[in-house]
Amino acid sequence: MSVNTVAENNENPLGYRRISSLLKEFAIPSIIAMVVSSLYNVVDQIFIGRGVGYQGNAATNVAFPLTTICMAITLTISIGTAARFSLYLGRKQEDQAARTVGTGICMMLIFGIAYALIVELFLKRLLLAFGASGEVLDYAVEYTRITALGMPLIVLMNGMSNIARADGSPMYSMITMLIGAVINTILDPIFIFVCHWGVAGAAWATVIGQAISCGYALLYLRQLKRVSINRDSFRLNPKQMGITALMGMSNGLTQLAITLVQIVMNRSLVHYGRASIYGEDIPLAAAGIVMKVNGIVLAIIIGLVQGMQPIIGFNYGARKYDRVRAVYLLAVKYELIVTLIGLFFFELLPEQVLGIFGKEDALYLEFAVKFMRVFLMLLPLSGLQMISSNLFSAIGKPLKGALLSLTRQVFFLIPLIILLGYLMGLNGVMAAAPIADFTAFVIVMIFITREFRLMHKMSEEF
Repeated sequence: MSVNTVAENNENPLGYRRISSLLKEFAIPSIIAMVVSSLYNVVDQIFIGRGVGYQGNAATNVAFPLTTICMAITLTISIGTAARFSLYLGRKQEDQAARTVGTGICMMLIFGIAYALIVELFLKRLLLAFGASGEVLDYAVEYTRITALGMPLIVLMNGMSNIARADGSPMYSMITMLIGAVINTILDPIFIFVCHWGVAGAAWATVIGQAISCGYALLYLRQLKRVSINRDSFRLNPKQMGITALMGMSNGLTQLAITLVQIVMNRSLVHYGRASIYGEDIPLAAAGIVMKVNGIVLAIIIGLVQGMQPIIGFNYGARKYDRVRAVYLLAVKYELIVTLIGLFFFELLPEQVLGIFGKEDALYLEFAVKFMRVFLMLLPLSGLQMISSNLFSAIGKPLKGALLSLTRQVFFLIPLIILLGYLMGLNGVMAAAPIADFTAFVIVMIFITREFRLMHKMSEEF
């Protein structure tokens, strides 16, 4: 046996295996897990649209910012935990990696439960702020009173899924998400059409699926490969909690930015829709459907990001900068393939895509088709920005990652929705997205170019 072979056998395979093989091994289960997770919302929309109507879909759209806030908490903690875990493994600091896992799990429990309580206490006020009114508000309250019970489960389930992936078990992570989605898909039609529970049935199906997935995810604590955890691992340390949150801040801020966009957009659609032939409910319902369909494409990209994160984190920690660059470029290649396929369906076959969610009147379809085509026009550039901002989080530079995460959503999209909406009404709200996508793309390319030049310099020095 050669010296190189012996060295490789003693090293984490993230440091020496072929990049394309590693990315497929880690990204494919992650992509499946994220797509399945996004189907919670899409399946609900399909069955609610057919069993309740577009007002039911409008209600879930109004309630959706609460879910994205929950995901912001989830990703801040889980991605931060996984990123630190991978970096410590790359530096061969297993004790620190174990403490990172324990700290992360404690944070998931504390923040998940606290958020659920806040939602239950202030639900109606929050939904009114998000643009709910009339019958839509009643549906939204009924739906969210139940789904709020599952929010701590979402945090734990996704957190453990990311830990399992960083520990070298991407298949376990995938199965965790798959279990809940299958159960949700089975229970949705039973609760909505057989039991006639309406939006409440969709909500209960979601929560039950989340509970079972969460239980399965927590079992992984007994199967950790790279570290061993004990009671000492679960001691809360404010400094360590802060570091974990900082590492995941880019992903959390991205979700919060999405929430702000949803709130501003919902209120703009209601305001300008009221003065148009579409009324206030049609734009709200149509935009919700389009965003959740697009969510499937974004779920693939997020899965790709989660798959590349442990590979990049380990190799950056091990100072293998050429491998970091190779992973990023391959991820960009896959992202472009996925988003271009999505763009084909959104631009050329929008009626067929929207028809999955039920047949509505002509005005609804007219607006939904137009919104899909305009709002998602530069989807590939949006996906590239997500890949790039997460690169910085994976290499331990969360402030840069956070800045890039905010460029599209907060610095450009929200102001453009307000300004162009004022000038052009509903057409301006739709046009804001492609303009923001292009501007953010230019900025992210400047950051990435500089970072790779720095890595090349460090590689030569090392």
